[in-house]
Amino acid sequence: MTGLVFSSVMFAAVLHASWNALVKTGQNKQSGMLLLTLAHGFFGLCILPFVPVPQGAAWLWLTASGLIHMFYQLFLGFAYERGDLSRVYPIARGAAPLIVLIISLGFGIDTLRGMDLLGILVLGLGIVLMAHGVFRSGEDRRLIPLALGSAAATAGYSLVDGLGARVMGDALAYVAWLLIFSAVFYTPVILALRGRSVLPRGGGQIALGLLAGFASFIAYAIVVWAMTVAPIALVTALRESSILFAMLLGWFFFKDTMGPTKILAGLVIVAGVVLTRF
Repeated sequence: MTGLVFSSVMFAAVLHASWNALVKTGQNKQSGMLLLTLAHGFFGLCILPFVPVPQGAAWLWLTASGLIHMFYQLFLGFAYERGDLSRVYPIARGAAPLIVLIISLGFGIDTLRGMDLLGILVLGLGIVLMAHGVFRSGEDRRLIPLALGSAAATAGYSLVDGLGARVMGDALAYVAWLLIFSAVFYTPVILALRGRSVLPRGGGQIALGLLAGFASFIAYAIVVWAMTVAPIALVTALRESSILFAMLLGWFFFKDTMGPTKILAGLVIVAGVVLTRF
């Protein structure tokens, strides 16, 4: 992984934590997720005139990814209804690299160095420590299966998008089309589940949704590009450094409790990130 790829993925991690914080800010988490998804579709449509149309097998990858992203957004929104940003986010993001690692190694998708593997495992340990507080702090444990569902979807779309973008040969075009597919799949499903209660109300809410959508769009375009030039499992693990940024945002904006376990977990996560770099 080159310095450019490393710094780009780290910047994407900051953006990812930021848009999650924006979604968490609203009273209705699925409404925030709907705004985010519609913003994705809008920005994707704006880019379409400047990117190529998918050909052949690329359509299959895009369809699969759009469906997986739909489940990711549903699980994540429901999890945020039940838990703090600094609890849901580590579980939702943290299990994904380990799932991707197992699949990548099992199917020979990418070759990893020993230090890469060690870094991913250390990162996973930090994430487990970060999420441990759910069991001893009296928080709603129902957030755990929802967050794990989000993690499984994250692992799924990471692999699908890394391979799909390679098939298409243009990361920006792939992301533009993908986010349109995601909006097409997610919007009718959440409206069927929650009805008109998820529709945006007020200019402020819409502005936050557009801002979150823009940050998410840029972040994921960077990540998909990185997965075309570096091992998918390594990029997926490195972007989970966003957990640190989400932890800080949760503490600063939402007054989440910051105990010794969270601090230790943050240090372990940093160690995992450093190991993936060297």
